[in-house]
Amino acid sequence: MAGRLLRGCGRAAAGWAPVPRGLPAAPGPCPRRGCGEAAGLRAMGFSEEQARRLLGLRPRLGPRHREAAAQLLLLGLSAEAALGLLERSPALLELPAERLQGRAGELRRLGLDGGQLQRAVRRCPQLFTVPRKRMAAAVRLLRERCLFTAEQLREVLGTCPAVLLEEPRRLHHHFQYVYFRMGVQQKEMVKARLFRMPFAELRNRHIFLERRGLYQTPHKGQTQISNPKLKDILQLPEKDFLASLARSTPEEYEVFKKLLAQEEEEEEEDEEDEDEEEERDALYAEEDLDSEESKPARE
Repeated sequence: MAGRLLRGCGRAAAGWAPVPRGLPAAPGPCPRRGCGEAAGLRAMGFSEEQARRLLGLRPRLGPRHREAAAQLLLLGLSAEAALGLLERSPALLELPAERLQGRAGELRRLGLDGGQLQRAVRRCPQLFTVPRKRMAAAVRLLRERCLFTAEQLREVLGTCPAVLLEEPRRLHHHFQYVYFRMGVQQKEMVKARLFRMPFAELRNRHIFLERRGLYQTPHKGQTQISNPKLKDILQLPEKDFLASLARSTPEEYEVFKKLLAQEEEEEEEDEEDEDEEEERDALYAEEDLDSEESKPARE
């Protein structure tokens, strides 16, 4: 299939275009600018309207750009899905076909294959451009420090592919908060699609429930109340979360978020003051030590 696509691109790039029956072929190359590029895209499977949109991203599509578009089609994406991906991330057209092939192979080795791979790249086109080291670090952290099984990791990546873009320290903090502070195990995290919600919003919802007496951190796996499921905390729209879980109003929640942000800001300022004080004490201690050493020894 790849050979047919690229052969079609080659014919189009040379000025070839299908000629309707009954009409003589126009002599020489197509006089209109972009005609060859559009014909090449139609030969690859894009409609005339899709080709027009793609040329709107980059009017002069060379063979390298057409190969990049062809690679997206070879992943199993429809022409419309591939075009949507390129419209959200035009930089993909600049990537060598080998880079796209290699990254798709890496994602398959992580368990994303077939429909899962297609859905992952549609949700997160940055998977093709994120540095390999960042992606490998996120996978290593999820497996070795967060202790997700291979099957759980595959599910996490299939539903929340953006975790591969995360800075490992922040990703680990996200996991630890839910594991230790909320008392939730890996299996429930996976079912709830934990990493789809930004950490800041997760923390807001959890602390709001906690301060209203509706959530407790388990002690030895036990609580005095029945905690809401993580899935409900994460997946309910804010309106439903407030009505059914928090039993509160949007106005109360907005006030709470502002007060919590103020608390965090004050805590950060206190930590900075403590760090400065510790640094100042260390400097004073060094000065005292220097002055003691400079005194003449008694005979």
